[in-house]
Amino acid sequence: MNKATVRDVPLRGRRVLLRADFNVPMKNGVITDDTRIRESLPTVRHVLASGGRLVMMSHLGRPDGERAPEASLKPVAEALAKHLGAPVPLVDHVDQPSAVAEVAKLKDGEACLLENVRFWPGETKNDPAFAAALAKLGDVFVNDAFGTCHRAHASTAGVAKHLPAYAGFLVQKEVEAFGRILGDPARPFVAIVGGSKVSDKILLVENLLSKVDAVLVGGGMAYTFLAAEGRQVGASKLESDRIETARRLIALAKEKKVALLLPVDHVIADAFKEDANRRTVEGDIPAGWMGLDVGPKTVALFKERIAAAGTVLWNGPLGVFEMKPFAEGTRAVAEACAASKAMTVIGGGDSAAAANQLGVAHRMTHVSTGGGASLELLEGKTLPGIAALKDKS
Repeated sequence: MNKATVRDVPLRGRRVLLRADFNVPMKNGVITDDTRIRESLPTVRHVLASGGRLVMMSHLGRPDGERAPEASLKPVAEALAKHLGAPVPLVDHVDQPSAVAEVAKLKDGEACLLENVRFWPGETKNDPAFAAALAKLGDVFVNDAFGTCHRAHASTAGVAKHLPAYAGFLVQKEVEAFGRILGDPARPFVAIVGGSKVSDKILLVENLLSKVDAVLVGGGMAYTFLAAEGRQVGASKLESDRIETARRLIALAKEKKVALLLPVDHVIADAFKEDANRRTVEGDIPAGWMGLDVGPKTVALFKERIAAAGTVLWNGPLGVFEMKPFAEGTRAVAEACAASKAMTVIGGGDSAAAANQLGVAHRMTHVSTGGGASLELLEGKTLPGIAALKDKS
C-alpha cells in the first residue's frame, strides 16, 4: 500500500481523531455482534500505547441527520470500555465548543468516543463547516473505517483536508489484501460471484474478466445469465432489462478466454418461503417454480475449480442461505474455500455474513469488513476515504 499509516507518525501527547466503523448490529439497545469493534482494537490500542489522546468517531445506522436514541453510540462506548479496561466517555455535541473542552480533558493514553456523526446532516453531505468542526477535535486524523471509505463524507474525506491523514491497520490490511489479488494473484485466479442482481455486479464482473481465469456465477443473478443463453428459468429472479448485458458479459468472457461457469442444476421451490415444496432439477426450470440454490452437480463443478485455484475471490452467496433448505450451495462453497490452499478473500457484505454464520471465516485468508467498499475496489474504482490519506514519502 502506498499510503502512510498510523505507524508513520509520532502520537505522544497529540489528539488522534480516529474514524472507526462501529456500525454494529443492535437489538433493544444491545450489541448482537461486536466484530467491527474488535477489528478496530489493534489501531485503538496502538494509539493509546503510543501516548496518543484518542478521539474516536463513527456512524451507526441511518438516522438521516437527526437525533435518534436507538442509534446512539452509548452501547459502543460501554463495549469499548470493557475491551480496553478503562473508561470511554461519550462526547455528545461534537460541533460545539463543549466538545473541544471535553477532548481537552484527555490525558496521554486516554480515549473518548464522539456521538453518532450521522446525527448531523453535514456528515453525509460532506459539509465543509461540519468537517472543520470535527477537525478541531484532533491534531492527526486516522481512518480505519474501511467499510465507509467509498463514501466522501465529512468524517472520512472532509476531515482529511484539515489534518494530516493516515491509514489505520484495518484499512491497511484491507487495501493490501485486495491489492495483492488484483495486482499479482497466484494462478489460477477464480472468482465466485453471487447475490441477487446482475445490475449490482456488472462493473465487478466486467473488471474481473481482465484479471481472472474463471468466474463461477450463482445466486439470483445466475438466472439472468441463463436466460441470456436461452434457458427457461420459470419464476426465478430475473432482470429482463439486463439480459442483453449478461449476453455481452458472456461474449466478453469468451473473447478473453475466461471460463464463465453457470449453474447446471438447481434446488427449486414453488414459493419463496422456507417450507415451500422443493426439488432438484437439471437444465430448464419449469413454469411456476423458482431457483433458490445451486444444485449438487453445480457444487461439484465449482468445488473442482476452487480446489485447483491459487487465488479465490468470493463475492455474494449462491442461494438464499438465510433459509436452511436453500443454504447448502453457499455452505459447500464456503467449506471448499476454507479447505483450499489458495489465497481466499471474501468480499464483505452477505458473503462475509455467510462465512461467519457458517463458522468458516477464521479459515479464510481475508474476510473484508466492507461490502460496498470492497465491491467498489474490485470494480476498479478509487475510494474517496483512501484517496484522501497521505502518500508514503
